[in-house]
Amino acid sequence: MKFFVSCAKGLEYLLADELLALGAARATATVAGVNAEGTLADAQRAVLWSRLASRVLWPLASFDCPDEQALYAGAATVPWHEHLRQGHTLAVDAHVSGEALTHARFAAQRVKDAVVDGFRAQGLERPSVDVDAPHLRLNLSLRKGRATLSVDLGGGPLHRRGWRAARHEAPLKENLAAAVLLRGGWPAMRADAGALLDPMCGTGTLLIEGALMAADVAPGLGRIGATAPACDEPGDAPAPVDVAPPPTRWTGFDVAAWDAMLDEARVRARAGLAALRPVFHGSDLDPQAIAAARANAQAAGVAGAITFQACDVDALPVAAAARGLVVCNPPYDRRLAADGGLYRRLGQALQRTVPGWRASLLCGDAELAHATGLRAARKYQLFNGALECVLIVCDPVQAPAREDPAPRELSEGARMVANRVQRNLRRLRNWRATEQVTCYRAYDADIPEYAAAIDVYAEDGGAQRTFLHVQEYAPPKEIPEADVRRRRNEVLAAAREAFAVPSVQVAMKTRERGKGGSKYARAGQGSLRPPGERFVVSEHGTRLWVNLFDYLDTGLFLDHRPLRRRMAVEAKGRRFLNLFCYTGVASVQAAMAGAASTTSVDLSANYLQWCADNLALNGLGGAAHRMVQADAMAWLEAERGRYDVIFCDPPTFSNSARAADFDVQREQVRLLRAAVARLAQGGALYFSNNFRRFRLDEDAVSQFAHCEEISASTIPPDFERNARIHRAWRLTRD
Repeated sequence: MKFFVSCAKGLEYLLADELLALGAARATATVAGVNAEGTLADAQRAVLWSRLASRVLWPLASFDCPDEQALYAGAATVPWHEHLRQGHTLAVDAHVSGEALTHARFAAQRVKDAVVDGFRAQGLERPSVDVDAPHLRLNLSLRKGRATLSVDLGGGPLHRRGWRAARHEAPLKENLAAAVLLRGGWPAMRADAGALLDPMCGTGTLLIEGALMAADVAPGLGRIGATAPACDEPGDAPAPVDVAPPPTRWTGFDVAAWDAMLDEARVRARAGLAALRPVFHGSDLDPQAIAAARANAQAAGVAGAITFQACDVDALPVAAAARGLVVCNPPYDRRLAADGGLYRRLGQALQRTVPGWRASLLCGDAELAHATGLRAARKYQLFNGALECVLIVCDPVQAPAREDPAPRELSEGARMVANRVQRNLRRLRNWRATEQVTCYRAYDADIPEYAAAIDVYAEDGGAQRTFLHVQEYAPPKEIPEADVRRRRNEVLAAAREAFAVPSVQVAMKTRERGKGGSKYARAGQGSLRPPGERFVVSEHGTRLWVNLFDYLDTGLFLDHRPLRRRMAVEAKGRRFLNLFCYTGVASVQAAMAGAASTTSVDLSANYLQWCADNLALNGLGGAAHRMVQADAMAWLEAERGRYDVIFCDPPTFSNSARAADFDVQREQVRLLRAAVARLAQGGALYFSNNFRRFRLDEDAVSQFAHCEEISASTIPPDFERNARIHRAWRLTRD
């Protein structure tokens, strides 16, 4: 069964991993949540054990909803008397988007009306509304004219752990605190006997969450009895904690399975709390915050493991433990008056007191994060409510190395390259603004002695940084190594000068044939970025993951931009097939343009996962968007389905151990014949190839298809100097 688990934006991938670890059969990140598959027991386990989830929603009905009448009619088809007992209470939470219904409260009211009328039609007592602790909490999601009604299995927000006895200004939600700890690697650090420090602990949320995590206490245990609906069945009496009612009185809830989960969780909690060591330390300038933190720790049952003290960050003592994790949520919103000077003092204090530790710091924005003066190994975009934040992970705590000790005058060669880049930027300015292009080629061996390409990737959202992807074309062997090195450094200096970016945001690679001829060869070592780091860019209204530093290619072939747009427009309402799909960019754009279905085929599981991530990033998923791990040639020849638009962009050659050797020049006729055979009547196959010596066998292809070369119309303005970057053809069935 498919169900949905919501979370704060920025936690989606952590939550997906957590749900898989908890037993879900599948978990795919989407915006502000995860589409999961599993049993009802898996969903109930998430209610009890998820540290990151906001709600767990089990669907009851889904239907088209063009207007409020359709909403009422769809809700009325559900036999509500089978889901809610007489005399029980009800609440409806609604989330609407689009033009069908614009008022969430009105939509919730119409669902409530349908439930009440359903009871009356059965001659039963109607349920009343209780917005605080209802027996059944429903969730309505209305998006793109489709309504989904679900049971909120947790009965309310799951970030509430039940221990927050004292409140203070701007408390951090517990599930966001868990994300700060997980991104900082706290579970592994704790297993390695590390300590936990919060030098601006406020009411202690991060430390308490860290202690409960270390003690293996299920986050849902603290909610038992705190917000559960009353036991009002005949003969019921107030239940002790050990036999507390479930979080929802939905009749479909598996109470026996829930009780078994609770029993196991209580056993684990008792053992974990008994073994918990006092390695948790918190301090804050505000004595009232420290008093609140102590009260909260007492309510959570971890007061004996945490030491609190009231002191300024400048007065932090040097840590006794050799290893540990610093977690902190410094002030950053308007109420708490974010101060770059405070962040600077925090960074200095950590360098002085815990120089060998790791730090996970939730900062207000990139500017405040930079003010700490600490080197960030990783950065993440998170949301604390409506506030967009930057989480930096520093490992270890230390100041960054100075990238450019002093500004230096560009050499004559570097100045020539920088001037040419600036000229190209002026030439492309109007086109980029009109087409809203944020990822493009700014230089392509315009000066022959400096044979490199400079591509620009602008981050979408987050810190909105500009990254450069510099590809040096392999020089002739007769060029002295000293000259190669000098020209490479001059290109890099020119690129940094032209775009005013630090070295850490520049990826430098040498473009040459990889081992085995793989189109997606691994890049060289030496990157200043941590391995696996990626960020989001945009193209044609879609958001896409790119990785500039780990591989020769980035996940987005910029030269195919016009061809992707053409296919997306043509795919609206039709079936789209993407062969050798790589990261699935063409599939995503076809889906966003309204394709009825997409099928993406690639032999690599890594690229298919990347494709899935790109789909999820745009809120796409489900059976309409299929991914197939297979040798594209073998799959084509076995496939019997029909497709209206097919995109085929094969590698030049490949000798993968999992498939037959492939050479596009040799296999072109067989490949194109099999692809054309899958075209529906009136469909089109777009074939692209970047092998410069490729020659299409027009005579052979003409035997089974009409073929038209469209290369010129698929080369964008930023690749005009390199018009042979690829060739493309449009094939149709005769």
